[in-house]
Amino acid sequence: MKRSFPTGLLLGALLIVPVLSRGQTQDLQTIKLLEPNKERGLPVMKALSVRASVREWSDKELSLQDLSDLLWAANGINRPDGKKTASSAMNAQDVDIYVFMKAGAFLYDAAAHALVPVLAGDHRSELMMMRPGGPGGKPGAKPEAKPQAPPPGAKPGGGPGGPQSPAPVQLILVSDISRFRMGETPLKLEWAAIDTGIVSQNISLFCAATGLATRPRASMSREKIKELLKLSDTQYPLLNHPVGYPK
Repeated sequence: MKRSFPTGLLLGALLIVPVLSRGQTQDLQTIKLLEPNKERGLPVMKALSVRASVREWSDKELSLQDLSDLLWAANGINRPDGKKTASSAMNAQDVDIYVFMKAGAFLYDAAAHALVPVLAGDHRSELMMMRPGGPGGKPGAKPEAKPQAPPPGAKPGGGPGGPQSPAPVQLILVSDISRFRMGETPLKLEWAAIDTGIVSQNISLFCAATGLATRPRASMSREKIKELLKLSDTQYPLLNHPVGYPK
């Protein structure tokens, strides 16, 4: 397969992009991902036996091959008719994957198997603030003036729902319910949650099979994510996956 740049040089170039003011993307380039390696990894049953949620990661950046394989496994196109590795209600393909890295945020374009620039700068630490009402964001809870601080002596990885140091890659799973052809909003949100869970499981199994570390998280700063990504009223951030190499 022809490649325009060596893998290491491409990722290196991405990581030295200067931090720009919010919303600027002109100095970020579309990243053409590598063809997925479909022969790698543990058998499914073995991957299930070692799957576990991880709260700490190495600060080593993911290789372009690992990033390419991760995104294809999560929700890439696996058939000539454009259908994907993750099923969705009515084949709405409502789940988009936003990829936050040191250089900026990107949208995974499954059809082109590429990352499209959305936002420059490192915003990973802004995504994981506690939601109003505590770790679970209890319905009806009043918003707090400030994010909750970690308990004294808490490690960066935090406990359940606690703050954690940013992983090299943060995947934000966003469902656009306008893609469903029928149904009232509550039903669409139910389908969206199911579809997002399927993508999340693909991520977890891929990481377990290939030695990467991740955990699915519902706790995140949804309003901040909507602001950063300029999401519409029909786009809902539902889950996130920090991904990195084991620490």
